[in-house]
Amino acid sequence: DSDLVFKGVVFNEMKGAMSSVTSVLWNKLCEHLFPTSTYHYNSGGDPRHIPDLSYEQLQAFYRSHYHPSNAIFMTFGDIPASEHQQKFEEQALSQFDKLDVKIAVKPEKRYLAPVIVEEAYAYDAVGEESTEDKTHHVMSWLLGPCTSLDDMMKANLLSQVLLDNSSSPLRRALERTELGAAPSPLCGLEDSNYEMCFLCGIEGSKVENAQAFEKLVLDVLEDVAENGIPHEKLEAVLHQLELSQREVGGDHYPFGLQLILNGLTAAIHRSDPVSLLNLDPVIDSLRESIKDPEFIKRLVRKNLLENQHRVCLTMKPDAELSKNKEQAEAEKLAAIKAGLSEEQKQQIVDQAAALQARQNEEDDPGVLPKVGLEDVPAEMNIPTGTDCAIGSANVAVYEQGTNGLIYQQVIIDLPELDDELVDLLPYYTSCLTELGCGDRDYLQTQAWQSSVSGGINAYTSVRGAVDDVQAIKGLFVLSGKALARNHQQLNELMQETLEKVRFDEQDRIRELMAQKRARREQSITGSGHSLAMTAASSGMSPAAALSHRLSGLQGVKFLKQLDDSLDDSENLDALCKKFESIHQQVLKAPRRYLMISEKATQDALQNDIENFWQNNPGSTDKFFSLPEIDSQVKQAWITSTQVNFCAKSYPTVNVEHEDAAALTVLGGFLRNGFLHRAIREQGGAYGGGASHEPANACFRFYSYRDPRLAETLDDFDQAIKWLVEQDHEERQLEEAILGVIGSLDKPGSPAGEAKQAYHNILFGRTAEQRQRFRQRILKVSLDDLKRVGETYFKPEKASIAVITSHAMEDTVKQLALETIQL
Repeated sequence: DSDLVFKGVVFNEMKGAMSSVTSVLWNKLCEHLFPTSTYHYNSGGDPRHIPDLSYEQLQAFYRSHYHPSNAIFMTFGDIPASEHQQKFEEQALSQFDKLDVKIAVKPEKRYLAPVIVEEAYAYDAVGEESTEDKTHHVMSWLLGPCTSLDDMMKANLLSQVLLDNSSSPLRRALERTELGAAPSPLCGLEDSNYEMCFLCGIEGSKVENAQAFEKLVLDVLEDVAENGIPHEKLEAVLHQLELSQREVGGDHYPFGLQLILNGLTAAIHRSDPVSLLNLDPVIDSLRESIKDPEFIKRLVRKNLLENQHRVCLTMKPDAELSKNKEQAEAEKLAAIKAGLSEEQKQQIVDQAAALQARQNEEDDPGVLPKVGLEDVPAEMNIPTGTDCAIGSANVAVYEQGTNGLIYQQVIIDLPELDDELVDLLPYYTSCLTELGCGDRDYLQTQAWQSSVSGGINAYTSVRGAVDDVQAIKGLFVLSGKALARNHQQLNELMQETLEKVRFDEQDRIRELMAQKRARREQSITGSGHSLAMTAASSGMSPAAALSHRLSGLQGVKFLKQLDDSLDDSENLDALCKKFESIHQQVLKAPRRYLMISEKATQDALQNDIENFWQNNPGSTDKFFSLPEIDSQVKQAWITSTQVNFCAKSYPTVNVEHEDAAALTVLGGFLRNGFLHRAIREQGGAYGGGASHEPANACFRFYSYRDPRLAETLDDFDQAIKWLVEQDHEERQLEEAILGVIGSLDKPGSPAGEAKQAYHNILFGRTAEQRQRFRQRILKVSLDDLKRVGETYFKPEKASIAVITSHAMEDTVKQLALETIQL
C-alpha cells in the first residue's frame, strides 16, 4: 500500500552528478555537439530515462560490449607482456567464444553552420536571491580524431596558446570581460573522445549577453589569426609540454596507470597507444613549425574560425526545474501504481524481499586471488634527506630520480594572525602567485612563470601534534618546479614572487576572488561527503575547526559574502591591505628550504640558495595558534542538490595513542562488512563508509550521493551494533588491515614522496613514528576492534552534519539539526 519509489545506485549517482551545473553544461553541450554519435547521450545515464531500461536491454548490451572480444588489456611493470598474455588466455579468455562484433565510434556528421542553443539548469535560489546573473555561456568546436599524435599535439598547442594562463589572449579576455564573473570550468581541449573538441566560456553572466560573448571570442580569434602570437609565448607553451612529458607523477594514482590512461584513448579507437607516449619527436617538430609566423595563424583559422561545426550554448537558471522534476517523477510512479493489479503488487513485494535476501548473502571471497599479511614488507619505504646549512639558511636536500626536473620549497613558520586575517588565509595564498611582482604586472608575471617553470603555488598547512591534537603548528609554503636547466630562473621567480608581490593590482584580485567563488560553489556536489565530514568533525580539534572555517562549508559561505562585498571599492581596497598585512608578517617569520632533484643538479641548487636567498632569521617570536576546542555539531547545510551527503563523527584519540591503530583499521572493517551493503547496495547511495582521522582525533561515518537521510544516520548506528554484537571472521580483519597498509605503503611520485617525508618530520611525524604506527596496525585484533567500538562510539558524543535540499527540511527538523543556508 505504500508509495512506489525508484531505487538504484546508478540512479542516485546520476542524480548527484546532474546536481552539478558543470556536469549539466557538459552533457547538454555534447548533446548538440555530437548530434548522431554515442557522445550525444549522457554516458552515465539520464536519471529521467534510467528507469525505462529493461533487464533484457541491459543483458543484450552486456553480452556484446562487456565481452573479451571488445576488451583492451594494458599492463605496466617489469613482467614481460607475453607472460601476462599467457595468464590472460589460461585463466580467462579460453572460457569465451570469440564474438564477430566490432564496436566503434563513427565520425560525427558535420554541421554546415554554427548551432545556437538555449537550455535551462536547476537552480534553487535561497530566499529572495536573484538568478539574473547565474547564466553560463559556452562555445565549442568539433575538431579531428584523437588517433593522430601530430593532430593531438597541434590541438593541444592551440588550446594552451589561447588559454594556458592569464597572459594567454583568450583567457585574458574571458577573465577581464564584464559579461561574466569568471571563465567557465569548461575551457580547453577535450581529447578523450574519438573526436576532439575545443571549448571556452564564461559563468556568472546574463542570458542577454549571449551574442556579445560570441563576438568577444570570435574577435580574439580573428586578432590571433591576423596578428599571430609572439614567438616567446609559443616557446613557453612547448616548454610546458616538454615538462609534462618529462615529469614522473604518481601522487594521485600510480604512474603506470597514468601512462595507461594516456594511451587508452588511442587503444579503444584502434590506434597505436605507444605512439601517444613518445612526445619528444612531435615537440621537436612543433618547435620547427612555430618558427613560421604564419603557423599559429593558420591553425586558428582552420580549426576554429573556418570550422562551421560550432555550438554556442546558453544555460540559464530555472528556479522551478527541481520541483518540476520531482513532481514529474512522483506522477510517473503514481501512474505506474494506479495501473498495477493485486498480483503485480505482490510481485513487486516478493521481488523486493528476494533482492534484500540476496543482498544479505555473503559472497564467496575465495573466487578471487588475494595477498595476505605474510606478504606485507617489514617496513615502509620512506625517502631520507640531508639537512645542511648554506650560509645562514637551513636547507633539506633530497636526492630522487626526478627525470631532469627540480622541485623547491620555501617553508615559513606561520606567524600569529588575528581572527579577521585568519579567515583570509586561503585567498591570500591563492592570489599570491597570480599577481604581478616587482616591475612586472600580472600578465607579464604569468608569461614569465610559464616560460621558466612548471608553475609555482602557495598554501598553508596546519596540523596538531602527534601526541596532542589541541596543540597545533602552522606553516606557509611557496612551492615550485622546473626543468633542471632552468634552476636559476626558478629561484629568481620564487624570490621575486615572495619578496616583491604586488597587492596593488586590485582589479586582478577582484577577478581572482570571483573565480575562486565560482569554483568553490561548484565543488559542493562533487565533494559533498568530504565537506559534510569536515563539518561534523569541526568541534574535535583546532585544526579540524580551521579546515571547516577555511576550506569547508563555512568557508564557502564566508567566501560568498566576501565576494559580494567586493563590489564596493572601499571593501576591495581594505581586502588588498589585509593581504599585504598578512604578507608582511609572513616575511618576518623564520624560514627553511627544501630541494629535491637528481644528484647531478644538487651543487647548482645549493649555489642558488646562496645567490638568491638571504635567509631571514625571523624577527617574530609569536607563531600561529588557535584556542582549544571540544564541541558538538548538529547541522544541516541546505543547497541545490537532488541527493544528500551525510556524516557522523565521534571524538577519539591522537596517532600516538595505543587505540589509534585499531580505530584506523576499524574504518575499513565497518565499510567492507556492513556499511557498503547497508548504504550502497540496500540504501541506494553511490557510496558510503567510515574512516579514522588521528590527526584530528575523530572517527567519521559518511555517505555520498544518498537518496536517504535519517535512515542513513541510523545505519551508522547499526554498524556499531553489528560490530559489538556479532561474531566476525579473521578474514575480515585481514582485509581491513591490508587496506590500511596499502594506503600507508602506496607509492607516490619521487618528488611527492620526498615532500611528504619532509613535511611529516616538520610536524613530528618522523620515520620512526610512522613505522611504529604501521607495526601497531599489523597487530590489531578482533578484540581490539570491539573494545574501541564500545569505548568511543557513545551516542551522546556524536556530531552530525548533512548536506541536503529544501525538500528535506521536515526531516531536518525531526532530527533537531540547525539549518544553515549555503
